Amino acid sequence: MKNIWLKHFIFVVALIAASVALYQLAARFPAQTDVTQNALNSLDKGSVDVLKQMDGEIKITVYVAEQEAKFGDIRKLIREFIALYQRYKSDISLTLVDPVKEPEAVRKSGIQGNGEMVVEYAGRREHITTLNEQTLTSALLRLAHNKEQMLMYLSGHGERKLDGAANFDLGEFGKRLQQNGYRIAPLNLTIAPDVPDNIGVLVITQPQTNLFKGETDKLLRFIARGGNVLWLLDAEPLRGLEPVAEKLGLVLTPGIVIDPAAQQMNAPADWTLGTGYAPHAITQNFDLITVFPFARALGMEDNRDWQRHILVEGAMNGWVSTNHDQRFNKNRDIPGPVDLALALQRQVEDREQRIVVVGSGSFLANAYSGNGGNLDLGVNMMNWLGNEERLITIAPQAAKDGTLTLSTHQLTVLSVVLLVVLPLLLIGIGVWLWWRRR
Repeated sequence: MKNIWLKHFIFVVALIAASVALYQLAARFPAQTDVTQNALNSLDKGSVDVLKQMDGEIKITVYVAEQEAKFGDIRKLIREFIALYQRYKSDISLTLVDPVKEPEAVRKSGIQGNGEMVVEYAGRREHITTLNEQTLTSALLRLAHNKEQMLMYLSGHGERKLDGAANFDLGEFGKRLQQNGYRIAPLNLTIAPDVPDNIGVLVITQPQTNLFKGETDKLLRFIARGGNVLWLLDAEPLRGLEPVAEKLGLVLTPGIVIDPAAQQMNAPADWTLGTGYAPHAITQNFDLITVFPFARALGMEDNRDWQRHILVEGAMNGWVSTNHDQRFNKNRDIPGPVDLALALQRQVEDREQRIVVVGSGSFLANAYSGNGGNLDLGVNMMNWLGNEERLITIAPQAAKDGTLTLSTHQLTVLSVVLLVVLPLLLIGIGVWLWWRRR
C-alpha cells in the first residue's frame, strides 16, 4: 500500500515539475501560428517592419464609449486589435477614454467624434478616425519619419500632377506619399525664381509643351547644387529637357519597348513587365512584378561623376521598336533586355545626391499604378531619394478574399454527398456493427 502511495506522490511531483518547466519554456520562447486563411490574427510583414524601425514608446489613446449600439462592446475589439501590434512591440500603451464621462479630455485633445484614435510617438501625434491595419500602420510610418519632407513636381507645361485625379496624373501615388508623411506642392519655374533648396525631392514628368531655356537653366542649377530628382520619362520628345539628360549622361534610345512576355499574359502589346531587379536599397526584398506601359529604354554614358545602378530590367526576349511593329526586325529594332529604371548618385560637397530615372511616365499614373507592385516600388524610390532607406518596406496588402464560390456542378455534388452518400454510409456502418454484435 505504501509503495502505491509513493508511486502516486512521485507521479504528481513529476507532473508538477514538467508543467512548471513547460510554462517557463513557453514564457521564454513564445511561439504562435496563425492558421486562418487571411491571417486575421497576425500583422502584415510591412506593419511588422515599420514597428521594428520605431525605437521608444508608442502611446495610443482611443476616445470611445463603453457600448456602441451597432458593435456592442467595441472596447474589446479595440483591445484585441492593438494587441496584434503589442505582440511585436511590447512598449505600445493603450488608453481608453469615454467621451461622455471625460468631456474635458476630449476638448483638450481636439477629438471630433466617437471612436477617434490619437497615436503619439517621439513628441509627434496623428489622429485616426478609421480603425484598421492600413490606417494605423500608415500613421506609424508618418510618425517614424525623421522630418516632414516637401516634394515638389514640375508644372506649367501639361505635366502629370501628383495630386491630380485624371488617368494621366499621379494622384494615387501622391496619396500614398502623403500617407507616409510627405508634403506635396507644384512648382512652376516660369514664376518661381529658382528651385527651392529646402525640398526633399523634385519630381519631373513629361512636358507637353517646350520648356523655356530659363526654366531648363533653373533645373540644371538645382542638379548642380546636389538636388534629388525623380524623373519619369515617356517615349516622346524631351521638349526642352535635353540639357538635363545630357547633364546626367543619359542615353535615350528612340522607340518603344515591345515585350512578348506581357503579351503572353494577355497584357497590351505596348506594356513591358519588370521582372528583374538588381541589388539596391530600393529593390531589397522586392519580388513583385511591375508594369511599365509605353516604356522607353534607358542607357548611361561612361561618366566618372555618377555612380550608376540598374534598378529594373525587362523585355528579356523583347526589343525596342521604332515603329511599334509587333514583329522583331533585325535590321531596324534593338534586341532586349532593356533597362527600365536607373539610380544615379554622386557626392556634392558634404552630401550625397540621388537621382532616379524611370523610362515610363505611365508607370505611376492613376490608370496603371494599381498593377502589380508599381506603387510599392514608387514609394521605395521616393524613400531612397529622401534618405529614408530604413522606411523602405512594402505597405500592408489587402486581405485575401475569403468568399467561397461554387459552380452549379460543384453544388450538386456537394449536396448529394452530404444529403445522400454520407447518411447512407453512416446507416451502413451502423447495420454492419449491429450484425457483428448479433
